[in-house]
Amino acid sequence: MSCPDLKGAPIHLDNLTVTYQRHPAVHHVTGSFEAGSLTAIIGPNGAGKSTLIKALTGNMAASEGRIDRAGMSASRYGYLPQAAEVDRSFPLSVFDTVAMGDWHRLGIFGGMKRQDVDRALDALDKVGLSGFEERRISELSSGQFQRVLFARLLLQDAPVILLDEPFNAIDERTTRDLLALIRHWHEHGRTVIAVLHDMSQVRQCFPQTLLMAREAIAWGATDEVLQPHNLRRANMMEESWREDAHTCEIHEEQA
Repeated sequence: MSCPDLKGAPIHLDNLTVTYQRHPAVHHVTGSFEAGSLTAIIGPNGAGKSTLIKALTGNMAASEGRIDRAGMSASRYGYLPQAAEVDRSFPLSVFDTVAMGDWHRLGIFGGMKRQDVDRALDALDKVGLSGFEERRISELSSGQFQRVLFARLLLQDAPVILLDEPFNAIDERTTRDLLALIRHWHEHGRTVIAVLHDMSQVRQCFPQTLLMAREAIAWGATDEVLQPHNLRRANMMEESWREDAHTCEIHEEQA
């Protein structure tokens, strides 16, 4: 399956605040993901990284500010949630799971033609799962299932691709293969945004980085963002959250 050049859309955040359980998880963030950029979102636990991704997909609403998607509907975005959020107990085959990536083109009730089947099989081949079409997704290893989800994204062929911790708990070979797909998307003009934890992956593979600690600590070229003073500031803010949370627990116990 070819991957034709497809101009990725820009995304601009204007004073964006998103709340989770009545607390601001993303706080007054302003900045832009440029069209065709490849950006890592990093930060300590509780920094709002996944909340931001869900806001970009439209799954969480802004409490303040706005997201400017340059006229593109969020439904056209490709989205890979965290593995823990995907229910693998549903009795779906590998092929059916991948074929869901074509729903925007075929429609919910559209039937697949021979060329559509071939495109899905080609996507499976590109992620190294040729011959797995009839396997149940519940039978797959974590790495194999992540390959299936990447094949679905290949089939979707979206101009903007959002990945939430795509390499969590998968093997090194799968990580290497999927990183190659991400580079391929970037080379063909897609806008790719990924939540990551591995700093070596970020430095080696992602030209742009957003360092979050609920607010944007730094956003720009990766080498500039990953300066020690920025990382220290993010960690200090995490310690402050923990202290505040501990204080709230004490007050609740005393109430």
